[in-house]
Amino acid sequence: MISDVLSRRTQAVAVGDVVMGGGAPVVIQSMTNTDTADVEATVRQIHELAQAGSELVRITVNNDAAAAAVVRIREKLDQLGCAVPLIGDFHFNGHKLLATYPECAQALAKFRINPGNVGKGDTRDEKFAAMIEAACRYDKVVRIGVNWGSMDQALVVRLMDENAKRAAPKSNEALTREIMVISALESAAKAEKLGLPKENIVLSCKMSGVQDLIAVYQELDRRCDYALHLGLTEAGMGSKGIVASTAALSVLLQQGIGDTIRISLTPEPGGSRTQEVVVAQEILQSMGLRSFTPQVVACPGCGRTSSTFFQQLAQDIQSYLREQMPIWRARYPGVEEMSVAVMGCVVNGPGESKHANIGISLPGTGEIPVAPVYEDGEKTVTLKVDMIAQEFQAIVERYVESHYGKKQ
Repeated sequence: MISDVLSRRTQAVAVGDVVMGGGAPVVIQSMTNTDTADVEATVRQIHELAQAGSELVRITVNNDAAAAAVVRIREKLDQLGCAVPLIGDFHFNGHKLLATYPECAQALAKFRINPGNVGKGDTRDEKFAAMIEAACRYDKVVRIGVNWGSMDQALVVRLMDENAKRAAPKSNEALTREIMVISALESAAKAEKLGLPKENIVLSCKMSGVQDLIAVYQELDRRCDYALHLGLTEAGMGSKGIVASTAALSVLLQQGIGDTIRISLTPEPGGSRTQEVVVAQEILQSMGLRSFTPQVVACPGCGRTSSTFFQQLAQDIQSYLREQMPIWRARYPGVEEMSVAVMGCVVNGPGESKHANIGISLPGTGEIPVAPVYEDGEKTVTLKVDMIAQEFQAIVERYVESHYGKKQ
């Protein structure tokens, strides 16, 4: 069941066919780590991310070669039938690239601008204006993305001076959070003054501390109605990055804060970039905010389950379901809400299996070597141990066809 926790943003933002805010579901975003000038590698990774479920994909546009490649990347994706909107990530020289390569600006659905990396001194406002004017000219959405690793130093100095004059100065931690919020809001106000419509603005304030991120977005939510992009920046690798991102985003999402999310994981050596998409999906699905793929419920195992068979079966079924989703998504509407239970012994096995759409209760240590299968709460068959894996997968396939195929 989908939770009734929804974003409080009343302002809807359309990036291509993807809508953020205005009561729309939370959107998943990811980013490539290829050299954008390498068209083939970048197209391949974008396609992989989109197939995994990324609804927006950001690419680095950092030099002439990258900017020149954007149109070819878009064309090749269209030839593959991959319509995922592309976001151009601009730092330092975005004003030049957008002016020199107007076809790049047109091929992108959204620009990401970091106020801290636009420029310094007298040229800063001029460069910022050039990028916003390009967005206005081509009717593009802009994410004004503040990052605490690259804050606008002029703003930092100004607010530090003001803070020092207060009777009760804020702590460095509180002041950093305030600088982040003010940077985003002042930049958005400038963009609107330059003609960028409010419905074309998304804000983000990326921090790497969980409590910092929560506090900043709660304040941002209180002070504006722009669509908000959530993400813990530099979250880290493996379980650390997953846990930290989940902890921060779950608190905010439960409060109705956030319209699009990205999980900024450092890939394991040789690991797939798509992991960040899977984690984002699992956060949203675990919270009941969206459904992406059938969920597998599996027991953790105990002294009653000395065999690892149930663990392997649970892993195989979960991998199988995710692999099938690109096909099933179009063929079997609603299948993403299906639940599957793979349990390891008689203690909770039958009960959990009955609660799932389809479940299997495997024999634990010393139990009779048979595995009852339950469909919608009713036992339908008992499998013998020898062929359980193949037979259970076939039962799952038949269940999907019979229960979701008729909705075509």
